[in-house]
Amino acid sequence: MKKSPLILVVLFNLVMLIGCTSSTDEYNDKSDRFHLEQNFAEEDEGVLNEALKIGLSMDTLEEERWEKDRDMFVEAVEALGAKVEVKAANGNDALQIAQAETLISQGIDLLVLVPHNAEAAATIVGKAQMAEIPVISYDRLVKNANIDLYVSFDNEKIGILQAETMTELVPKGNYVYIGGPATDNNAHLMREGVYSVLQPFIEQGDITVVYDQWTDAWLPINAKLNMRAALKANDNNIDAVIAANDATAGAVFEALEEQGLAGKVPIVGQDAELLGLQRIISGGQVMTVYKSIKSLTEQAADIAIRMARGETIETNQTINNGKKDVPTVFLTPVAVTKDNIEETIIADGFHQADDIYQTESTSNNDINE
Repeated sequence: MKKSPLILVVLFNLVMLIGCTSSTDEYNDKSDRFHLEQNFAEEDEGVLNEALKIGLSMDTLEEERWEKDRDMFVEAVEALGAKVEVKAANGNDALQIAQAETLISQGIDLLVLVPHNAEAAATIVGKAQMAEIPVISYDRLVKNANIDLYVSFDNEKIGILQAETMTELVPKGNYVYIGGPATDNNAHLMREGVYSVLQPFIEQGDITVVYDQWTDAWLPINAKLNMRAALKANDNNIDAVIAANDATAGAVFEALEEQGLAGKVPIVGQDAELLGLQRIISGGQVMTVYKSIKSLTEQAADIAIRMARGETIETNQTINNGKKDVPTVFLTPVAVTKDNIEETIIADGFHQADDIYQTESTSNNDINE
């Protein structure tokens, strides 16, 4: 029997529909399988990270800046599925060593170390590596130790930014430098950066550094005593003060305030602490150096997880700590003045505008007399 053209067309379309449906189903099956495999891979990675425990040994939590580091680092590590155990020694070397031993005994997979004393912390590194636990030196370099990686900001650049700001504002006069503690390698690097800028002015006779002193343990009371001594030794004839961080800058402000000089002698600091920023707005401080703690903690968390898994991290830079050339990750600091607070600090969410611009009831942290 001969089939009509209409019947042939219907049969052809039916065959094509079945073929397309089969092809589509096959495509959908492959697509679903791809997404399923991708999800399994992500879940496997999460499960793998869940088994990891990162130890964080901190010098102190007594400063606003370090509280932010702790909170943001823990958040970043937990977002990657791992866990963090935090210990803070509050400036006690023996306690930090004991706390690190506890972390090691708890079976951590990697230790992130913020040393109080750059030399004493080498003991911690030795104990960790005896247990085959890798160590990341976080923001402060551990000296004479076989650390696996160093992640920080360019601390020499911080000093350069401070001195450049001050020399533009005060190209001639008597300068005071209030440094950090001699036990902190960062304090030495910042000082080197400051003097690399000041030295030509000193040689020309335009700038005289009339007082230069370390601040033991970064304590504001020690910085305040130093500033009082500087004022007394120079009959209050001070034109500029470079302070190692905003906490010491606040102590300097208080010492100047006692002599009726607050707001008259410019001060620079670093860390972008809230009180430092409030002083910048009110005219008590001219500049701070902002270090994006969010960027630092996220980088450190990512590297810590990868190293804890056994991955080798390659970097473009190294720094010699007296023992070895340590693979190094450097982030870039930023100078912050009244003119760029909004596009730096506020835009990053580091501090809120309402907090920065509020009227200060106090100019600084409480500092014991």
